[in-house]
Amino acid sequence: MKPAPFRYLRPRTVDEAVAELARHDGDAKVLAGGQSLVPMMNYRLVRPQVLVDVNHVPGLDAIEERARGLTIGALVRHRAIEISPVVRERLPVLAGAAEQVGHLAIRNRGTFGGALVHNDPAAEFPMIALLLDAKIEVKRQSRERTIAAADFFVGPLTTALEDGELLTSVEIPWLAERTGYGFEELSRRHGDFAIAAAAATVTVKDGRCVEARISLGGVGPCAFRAYEAESVLRDRPIDVALIERAASAVRDAADPTSDLHASADFRRHVAGVLAERAIAGAWRRARAAATKTEERE
Repeated sequence: MKPAPFRYLRPRTVDEAVAELARHDGDAKVLAGGQSLVPMMNYRLVRPQVLVDVNHVPGLDAIEERARGLTIGALVRHRAIEISPVVRERLPVLAGAAEQVGHLAIRNRGTFGGALVHNDPAAEFPMIALLLDAKIEVKRQSRERTIAAADFFVGPLTTALEDGELLTSVEIPWLAERTGYGFEELSRRHGDFAIAAAAATVTVKDGRCVEARISLGGVGPCAFRAYEAESVLRDRPIDVALIERAASAVRDAADPTSDLHASADFRRHVAGVLAERAIAGAWRRARAAATKTEERE
């Protein structure tokens, strides 16, 4: 398969890139990693008149530590996130999710910003952005704006990004002390899209869960937070029965569809199982983190 004819542009700055996007008014697509866009073009599912290649724009491929969190540039490759020492130490759930993205060749080329903008319902990074309350920085000619992850992911393959806007970076807050994480995914083979995936963080104090976050992928039109399940855990000591109640709330929140890989019922069941495992892992790590904090104090 070959794509429909298009013009190729290679801007050297962010300002040049957004100027080109504005000039072509919805007829242009941004080329970053190209791991999703190029196959869609080859199948002529999308037919942009112009490709704006941002791979030569400096400053979009950095991972930077800030006082309040981590800033990840739009062009940071999946593999760079997977092996980053600061990500593995301070945001290990993000590194764990990166390990599950496709195969090594895809992780070497695919970009963090591209994965968020593509917003595949089964992709790992949108659900992690939701889990960690990420803020997404976008720019156009006339303005810059910050979009909360909760508002960014609108529907399958759809985001709040408007024509003429370019995602430039993502800000992810540090996890609080005494916080643990869990990430679980089921796919037919390693590297396949997830049939279902679940991620969780739990923060403990005095033996109780004071904060819980749960996000799901592969079991709805796009990744989503399971707020009702989170409320089940909050302000309580976590035990097996409570985790099962939270998993039941996850199943109620899931809205999967059937396809050639799995039925909707199977996806819904698996979502609950994976949520149980993710919550249990987060609780276990949170208690270990709390013990270390108390020993230091």
